[in-house]
Amino acid sequence: MKNSWKRKFLFIWIGQFVSLISSSAVNFAIIIWLSLEYGSAEVLAYGAIAGMLPAAVIGPFAGVFIDRWDRKKTMMLADSFVAACTLVMSVSFYLGNESLVLIYVMLGLRSVGSAFHMPAMQAAIPMIAPEDQLLRIAGINQMIQSISSIAGPALGALAISLMSIGNVLLLDIAGAIIAVGSLLFVSIPNPDIKEKAKSSVRQVWADLKIGLQEILHNRGLSWLFLFSTIVTFCIMPVAVLFPLLTLNHFQGGKWEMSIIEMVWGIGMLIGGSLIGIFKPSWSKIVIINIMHIVLGGSLALSGYLPADAFYVFVSVTTLGGIAAAIYNACFMTVLQEEVRPEVMGRVFSMFFSIVVIPTVVGLLGTGWAADFFGVNNMFIALGLLIVIVGVVSFFNRSLMLLGKRFS
Repeated sequence: MKNSWKRKFLFIWIGQFVSLISSSAVNFAIIIWLSLEYGSAEVLAYGAIAGMLPAAVIGPFAGVFIDRWDRKKTMMLADSFVAACTLVMSVSFYLGNESLVLIYVMLGLRSVGSAFHMPAMQAAIPMIAPEDQLLRIAGINQMIQSISSIAGPALGALAISLMSIGNVLLLDIAGAIIAVGSLLFVSIPNPDIKEKAKSSVRQVWADLKIGLQEILHNRGLSWLFLFSTIVTFCIMPVAVLFPLLTLNHFQGGKWEMSIIEMVWGIGMLIGGSLIGIFKPSWSKIVIINIMHIVLGGSLALSGYLPADAFYVFVSVTTLGGIAAAIYNACFMTVLQEEVRPEVMGRVFSMFFSIVVIPTVVGLLGTGWAADFFGVNNMFIALGLLIVIVGVVSFFNRSLMLLGKRFS
């Protein structure tokens, strides 16, 4: 029993590692293609919205069914659906139809698949691993994502230089096939759900209400959701604007863009390694608040730097990646510790929807704001707002008490 969960994670991690690298490469290749073809903050923002909004809309409902369905099969079907959408986009590019509308539609459909895959993956982890290993596993998961963030942009930049965008998309399909194949060797238990057979509209709404109550009845968890929503609202616009900051402010090209993506991944690898190797003795909430301050400060400083300080920008971005990885690992662990397994799929899906919907509203104004205020000023303003959230969080008693049971 002590080693069986490790073997399961080994198979899962191998498949996810390959899938994440290929997806990272393809996503970055699409960003390069859109940036070079259009050079517009609005185009990048609308692409981000297309990739998030469908998942946000159906996310809470997806969570209800994730808690009812076999989580392993849900992950496999979601990966397969995303691969099918990518194949359609690849064939369309191959036929010469390089339409923005098509890209937005396919990104939206891929988002639907992600709405099922990510919560199912997070909800499956506590069903496999011992409770005292959740933070360490979150750190290792973060390391895997970080390595893919390092290798992916380099592979994506190389691929878009050697191949057409249609051929580059095929890398994502190959990665999805390997990820699905790796899950065939793993058994993932599911929690006992008494109402599993019921599937009426009324029951779905009732299940959705249970997931919402799980959040609202825990004041600390509610505050954590609120502050995380504000931080995500600030992070997503600057994440979309990173390529344009590199291109327009620091006068870089596609390789400079890939360097920034890679060092962000290196920072996340370092942060994930620290969490995966060393088990922090501090409260996870304290760590989350500190990482908010560090992350916000790094983004604000990135916008404040002069145009000839690209390598300082590289260093600051690395620091931001470290903070983001540590924050994400601690946040996911707090949710996995505080939420009951039988409603975890609903809670994760609801969280992704709660943070994404206001973010979409912010992204709608990203292009206009970037043009009016300047890309670098957007980094400064939003970074400082994240710092404020980190400072204010220390004065919230309900939040500071959250998770101390497992510290």
